[in-house]
Amino acid sequence: MTNQNTTTKPNQVSRDVVIVGGGLAGLPLALALSAHGVSVSVIDVLDPLSATDAAFDGRISSIALASSRMLQHLDVWADLAAHAQPIADIVVTDGKVREGASPFFLHFDHEEIGDEPLGYMIENRYLRIALLKAVSRAIEKGEPLELLAPAKVSSLNLDSTQPVVSLVDGRELVADLCVAADGRGSMVRDWAGFKTIGWDYDQLGIVTTVEHALPHEGVAQELFLPSGPFAILPMVGNRSSLVWTEKSELGRAIMGLDDVRFAQECEARFGSYLGKVTPVGPRWSYPLSLQLAQDYVKPGVALIGDAAHGIHPLAGQGLNLGLRDVAALAQVVVEAKRLGLGMGQMNVLERYQTWRRFDNVSLALVCDGLNRLFSNDIGPLRFVRDLGLGLVNKVAPARKLFMRHAGGTVGELPKLMQGREI
Repeated sequence: MTNQNTTTKPNQVSRDVVIVGGGLAGLPLALALSAHGVSVSVIDVLDPLSATDAAFDGRISSIALASSRMLQHLDVWADLAAHAQPIADIVVTDGKVREGASPFFLHFDHEEIGDEPLGYMIENRYLRIALLKAVSRAIEKGEPLELLAPAKVSSLNLDSTQPVVSLVDGRELVADLCVAADGRGSMVRDWAGFKTIGWDYDQLGIVTTVEHALPHEGVAQELFLPSGPFAILPMVGNRSSLVWTEKSELGRAIMGLDDVRFAQECEARFGSYLGKVTPVGPRWSYPLSLQLAQDYVKPGVALIGDAAHGIHPLAGQGLNLGLRDVAALAQVVVEAKRLGLGMGQMNVLERYQTWRRFDNVSLALVCDGLNRLFSNDIGPLRFVRDLGLGLVNKVAPARKLFMRHAGGTVGELPKLMQGREI
C-alpha cells in the first residue's frame, strides 16, 4: 500500500490513486476517495480559472436524480442548488423544420413516479465551480487530496510494480492506481494500450442559450428532425439551452451565420410555444461520434467517464454515465483499502469493469439506434416511429420504466448513487 507521505526519490511522491483529468468525472472521484482516507492527486492540464470562465464551455448537463444524490453526499450540491433547474416533464416528438411537430408524442411526467423531479439541468461551468469549492473544503479539512493544475502529464510508465506518472516539470507520482479521466482523447488510455471502437456520425452538435418570453415550466423538449435531434433544455429563469444536431456541412454553415440569420434558424426549429425567442451569449459546436473502450481496466489503470465511453448526446446521459463510473470505482477502491488489498489489482478492478460496462454499452447502442432511426426523412420509417411514440405514451408501465432509467434509479446502484456512505 502507498501512503501520502512516502517518497522514493527527491522528485517522486507516492499516492494511493493518481487521477489524470480534473473535470466533471475526475474531481467527484477525488472527493469520494479522499473522504475515505484514500490519498489522491488530481492532475489537470487546465488552469481552474480558465475552465470555469463563462466563455470556456457553453454546454449544459442533465444531472439525473441519482447523480444529484451523490453530489449532495459529496458536499457539492449546496453550491449548485441556485443554478439547478428541476426537470418536471420531458416531451419527445418527431417533426420537420418550419412544419412543426408530429401529432404523436411521448410525455414523461415526474408526478407519475413521485414528488421528486426527473433530474436537473445545470450549466457545466457551475458544476466545475462547485466541484472546485468542494475540493478546497476537503483540503482545508485535512483530507489527503491535492489538485495539481495547471500541470501536464508527459508519460505513464507501467513497467514497474506500480504506475509511475511523470509530469512535464520533472515531478513523478507513484500510485497503486492511475485513473484516466482525461476525456475522449485520453492520453492515459492510449499510453496504457486500451483499444477503442466507434464511428463518426457526420453530425455537428451546436449549443447556444436562448431567452424566451414565456416560462418553460421545467419542461424539456426533444424534437427529432431529419438532420438530427433538436433539444430544448430548461435553464434557470426564462432561458433554455439548445442542443442542436445538424449534418456536419450544414452545421458549419449555420455556425457561420450572422446573429440575425442564426436567430431565424433557431426560431424555425424552436417554434412559438414559448413566445419570442432570442439567442443570447456565444454559440459552440462539437463533432459527434461514438467511442467505446473495449476494456476499462488493466493492472494499475482504470478508465472513467469520456475516456471509457463517448455517446451521442440525444438522451443527455453522458455525464450521468460518468458519474455512475465514479460511484462504482470509488466503492470498489475504498472497500479494497479497508481489506488491505492493492487498489490497482485486477481482482479489484474487474469488479468495477463488470459493474459498469454493460450499462454504458447498452445506453450507447440505444442512443446510436435512436439517432439512426430518427435522423432521416424516410416516409415508412417516419410512420413507424411516430406510431411507436404514440403507443408507448399510452402504456403507463413503459413510461414509468423509462423515467426511472432517466433518473438513474434502475439496476444495482453504487452506494453513493443512493446518497449513502460507502
